[in-house]
Amino acid sequence: MKFYITTPIYYVNADPHIGHCYTTIAADCLSRYHRITGKDVFFLTGTDEHGDKIALAAEKKGISVKQFTDEMSGMFKKMWEKIGISYTRFIRTTEEQHINTVKTVFKKLMDKGDIYLGTYSGYYCTPCEFFIPKAKLEENNPVCPDCGRSVQVLKENSYFFSLSKYEKPLLKYLEDNPEMIQPPFRIDEVKNFISQGLNDLSITRQGAIWGIQSPTPEKYSVYVWFDALLNYLTAVDYTDNGTTNKYWPPDVQLIGKDILRFHAIIWPAMLMALGLPLPRMIFAHGWWTIDSQKISKSKGNIIKPLELIDRFGVDGFRYFLLREVPFGLDGEYSDEKFIKRFNSDLANDLGNLVNRTLNLVEKLFNGVIPGLYLSTEMENLIDTVMVNVEHFMNKANFSDALVEIWKLITQLNKLLDTEKPWNSSVDSAKQTISQCIAGIYLISLLVYPFIPETTRKIHVMFNIDFSENEIMLNKKNLTFLNGRKIGKREILFMRIKK
Repeated sequence: MKFYITTPIYYVNADPHIGHCYTTIAADCLSRYHRITGKDVFFLTGTDEHGDKIALAAEKKGISVKQFTDEMSGMFKKMWEKIGISYTRFIRTTEEQHINTVKTVFKKLMDKGDIYLGTYSGYYCTPCEFFIPKAKLEENNPVCPDCGRSVQVLKENSYFFSLSKYEKPLLKYLEDNPEMIQPPFRIDEVKNFISQGLNDLSITRQGAIWGIQSPTPEKYSVYVWFDALLNYLTAVDYTDNGTTNKYWPPDVQLIGKDILRFHAIIWPAMLMALGLPLPRMIFAHGWWTIDSQKISKSKGNIIKPLELIDRFGVDGFRYFLLREVPFGLDGEYSDEKFIKRFNSDLANDLGNLVNRTLNLVEKLFNGVIPGLYLSTEMENLIDTVMVNVEHFMNKANFSDALVEIWKLITQLNKLLDTEKPWNSSVDSAKQTISQCIAGIYLISLLVYPFIPETTRKIHVMFNIDFSENEIMLNKKNLTFLNGRKIGKREILFMRIKK
């Protein structure tokens, strides 16, 4: 009954952008869903704060590295507060606990023989913080294949992690546990990369000016990716004797597709070396694009989350990101798409259902909710929707989960249109309205992980004391709605004019 979910820790060399928000909102949605199904959820996010890029960024601003990382980490916390992220733990790689974890793991793997001293000679991309095999570079154009920037040639003593030792064990594990890599089409990419042969990984830097010192006589800086991946262990209190707390292993680790190899190859190999269970699911989602190009500061097509929130509200922002495209695929952003989705789904469907139902409660029943009634057809639909939502949420399939919820919203709107309670007998009107009230309440629970502020507003309008800690996803004992005087009303979603 535990559920451990993580986002990647975000590099603090840039402000939070739509990509950061996308991953974190998805993780928040899953964590909220599993909480309301009764699980003990541990939701981890945080910031990655080591590496030369960070030191250079601080120097450029004329402040200390600590001041810079404090400011940038604080910006992520403020953004997560703004969009309602319900994390359990916000970790920073500059924390003493994490530094101790990195040194503990480093020493443990050295003692085991999985970390050894050698010499590295090759190409290095400072912006990506990554060594690049010569085979990946064009012969007369030594630029990074990922970011397109110039690479430098390095030759230095370095400590290596024996990644090659875990090539066959990793392939065997993925053959036996293909569900670990999601979406399913990503696993072939990972297996093909491993099958080409894994080289041992250089995990220290001699000239790095900002990083965790290795527990070796030379005190080299630990490679930022080796450092960063271990945050998932720090958060669950990894100890000197190799134990973790009750949340290990991670149930879902959400990442962007650009860091899949780190998480699907290096990270599992490190865990194998430590003798720890591997994550149950590593899910690599797609990018948001404009005109088929990835949204990025360097391309000049940046989208500022705060501007979207100011225009569409937090729940509008969350809903669009989770509904517009299947999680795992790239999504094409445009204002036109955002407005169309907002007006159609939120204003017309959900908002209109709540507004017209409560209008009828006021006009026909003096603002008092009539007796509870659900037809067999509606009961069956609700049961089916709840089962299907569970299925899709267990697969991190947010868009299809929302499609299921909207089937219930559509059916309730159709019920009002068909039965026309404003023109029917009192008994018939009671049946129609009470079904809509019960349905809306259950919808408020189902949409809570996606658009939690909307749930709060519906509960206020139903005159229900709202407590996020007490929300549970079930349809038992809805009789508390009977005879309840509805509360102060408001329009959930105002249509947006283009």
